[in-house]
Amino acid sequence: MNRLLLFVAPFVAVGSPAHAAPPAKPNFIIVNIDDLGYADISPFGGKIPTPHLDRMAREGRKLTAHYAAPVCSPSRAALMTGCYPKRVLPIPGVLFPAGAVGLNPDEVTVAEVLKTQGYATAAFGKWHLGDQPEFLPTRQGFDTYFGIPYSNDMGPAAEGSKSNLGAPLPSGRPKAGTAAPQSDEEGIRGAQPPLPLLENEKVVARVGAAEQALFTGQYTERATKFIREHRDGPFFIYLPHNGVHFPHYPSPEFRGKSGKSLQADWVLEIDASVGKILDTLRELKLDERTLVIFTSDNGGPTQQGSDNGPLRGGKGSTLEGGMRVCTIAWWPGQVPAGTETADITAMIDLLPTLAGLSGANLPAGRKLDGRDVRGSILGIASAESRDVFHYFRGPTLEAVRRGPWKLHLAKGELYNLAEDIGEAKNVAAEHAEVVKQLEAVAAEMDKDLGTKQHGPGVRKLGRVENPVPLIGADGKPRPGFE
Repeated sequence: MNRLLLFVAPFVAVGSPAHAAPPAKPNFIIVNIDDLGYADISPFGGKIPTPHLDRMAREGRKLTAHYAAPVCSPSRAALMTGCYPKRVLPIPGVLFPAGAVGLNPDEVTVAEVLKTQGYATAAFGKWHLGDQPEFLPTRQGFDTYFGIPYSNDMGPAAEGSKSNLGAPLPSGRPKAGTAAPQSDEEGIRGAQPPLPLLENEKVVARVGAAEQALFTGQYTERATKFIREHRDGPFFIYLPHNGVHFPHYPSPEFRGKSGKSLQADWVLEIDASVGKILDTLRELKLDERTLVIFTSDNGGPTQQGSDNGPLRGGKGSTLEGGMRVCTIAWWPGQVPAGTETADITAMIDLLPTLAGLSGANLPAGRKLDGRDVRGSILGIASAESRDVFHYFRGPTLEAVRRGPWKLHLAKGELYNLAEDIGEAKNVAAEHAEVVKQLEAVAAEMDKDLGTKQHGPGVRKLGRVENPVPLIGADGKPRPGFE
């Protein structure tokens, strides 16, 4: 489908230091880790050494106030579209297998925006924006796709999807009346169908415990191969790893390597994967032509071994530990080495930022919530820097931030994040005027997306009739996916 695009205003920097002009149409790689805690990697205070990410941070810039969403599907919708999840994927939580809804094919993704500038595009990993044909990456601007359409825990327990590596797998059929399929428009939640591995739109494997441990290596190999094949560029790679989402399945090479847990072993494997990506770029002399962003889709689940310190809370919440994610930007010659910024950045900013850097136009006729924050990434002053962020959990706006101030709306709790990153001291009583200002910010959003109900700015979900699993009850791929 052809879509009209809106002209992007030129980037305006004020008070900028001497800075080499970015190359025209740079390459982009977004490495999106699943359920990685804020302090699960050593550049952000992790106790287990992650040497490749350490080097990435030494050669790049840490974004210490980068926001995602509380859970998987909303975060990925924000990254793809430049919009708050509620605007483009208004669902209570996440998508499940054989869902009737997904990201609307009429939404314009970052891949589609970059393709207008001649970019080759690829996605390798977890999609989680709908598993029916109409919702897959190949229908949303990606030339090639290899991965699973939703989380690695959304499959049969007997095939390893509900337990960590090495745990006993249940055998036999469930007793009558237990673990029955539970379906709604978001998909099957109870007894789930086999987990499919896709090559573009074909099922190429049924994922069991053994296959889970292959994911990280397979995705990394595909990404480095794509880089080599498209070295003349420009290219865009979206690399959303399954790791380190439960169940934890590091490859044999990394099992026990951390001396701590399977989750930590998988963190080390992710670190090694990043090292291979960056080494490939250095070898091909593409490093100064490529912006790499490493991030996580949400905060880590502490009950599964993640560390979000010094943040409070974890995955599923709108506390900082649920939505502020460890993020590093790397681009030798452009991103200032060994630096960090506490500027507010977010998944919603990636589409407009990459569009601006590539010279692409933004989608016309639709509102975006993201901003071009390349000034924060490149370390130069910009009129486009973000000052306000809204913390949605499903349909509910639970908190708002302006500058250092964050207000939790339900309880009226106010925190100064510049002084209290762990949200430990409620200072609402001492700053009543700030509370009123942030309540006004929330009231403005109520006119657009709504703070609880769906406001006029919420767009339609994609929807299909009669959704079915990609692998049927007979164990065979559905027609068209063979």
